[in-house]
Amino acid sequence: MEEKLKLYLRTLISNEGSDLHIKASSQVRVRIHGVMKLLGKDTLTPEMVDQMVRDITTEAQYEKLINDRTLDFSYKLDENNRFRVNVFFQMDGLSAVFRLIPVKILSIDELKLPPVIKTFTEIQRGLVLVTGVTGSGKSTTLAAILDKINNETKKHVITIEDPIEFVHKDKGCLINQRAVGQDTHSFSDALRAALREDPDIILVGEMRDLETIDIALHAANTGHLVFSTLHTLDAKETIDRIVGMFANEEQNRIRMSLASVLEGVISQRLIPTKRGGRIAGIEILKKTARIEQLIAENRDNEIPDALFDGKEIYGTQTFDQALLDLIKKGEISNEVALEYATNPADLKLKMQGVGKGAIVDENAARKNDEYFDFKPEEE
Repeated sequence: MEEKLKLYLRTLISNEGSDLHIKASSQVRVRIHGVMKLLGKDTLTPEMVDQMVRDITTEAQYEKLINDRTLDFSYKLDENNRFRVNVFFQMDGLSAVFRLIPVKILSIDELKLPPVIKTFTEIQRGLVLVTGVTGSGKSTTLAAILDKINNETKKHVITIEDPIEFVHKDKGCLINQRAVGQDTHSFSDALRAALREDPDIILVGEMRDLETIDIALHAANTGHLVFSTLHTLDAKETIDRIVGMFANEEQNRIRMSLASVLEGVISQRLIPTKRGGRIAGIEILKKTARIEQLIAENRDNEIPDALFDGKEIYGTQTFDQALLDLIKKGEISNEVALEYATNPADLKLKMQGVGKGAIVDENAARKNDEYFDFKPEEE
């Protein structure tokens, strides 16, 4: 069954897909440019899927799957292609999802990320978060940031991942990559140990629980630079999520700590382009005196306005500002922008040339006339 799996994976790669979905008693599916599609007509029986999983796992891994009912690991197809794999039980048997992890680490420029993201590689201490839904490219962005640091500095970096995705070779930096379940029992255990391992930079694959968040904040407070990810849509929700995970009596302490150490939030969503692929739309928060004050004083609702106002000076931007930039560059259509917008009504006005930060050109002005009926005054 492993040979059949390899065929599916190679087909996924040749069609520029991102995920392969295997499900017992169902047909194989792939995700290409964000869209799920059938791959062939074969229906895999529960026995076939079980054998496929046995073929690509060790005895210990399979036993862990039986006990935990889910398993995370990585699978190497060849020298150029690795996959992050999650296998889990469902009502018809086993299912598995294979996420393609490119071997080549693309640069910030190659990913067409905003240039301001390069400034996060120059920070000496604090906390930088990359957020977004599953499949939004968080790991790819983090890998680009870490690779730039690796190329340009001489530091000790420890990564804690589940599983290890991008493999970083020692260049200027010494990089120790630890996989949860293989090299350490948990994120929190590895993060606690990292504080005794003389790191300059700690990358935590995901801040999943309260204990990990608390230790990460402590690490940032004690002079380390900490990178991590969260499954949140924007900067405001990221701050609310972190603070909200703690008990009420702890929230003021956490809020003050977060205000002090949070250096940046990169929140991204992958947007379908006119060419057929996808491009990252990114909201960026950078630490400023105003941002620090808003977080400390529990005025999170004002953060989007602060990001909007800081675009020219600090390089910050809201997600909807990012969408407007992509429209101006001809990367995405107006319809797609409205579909992905945080505030579609406000974005629509800006697309029509109305309001601060609006698109101002002849086409926008003509569209504006369709919505506003300006009549000449009668003499």
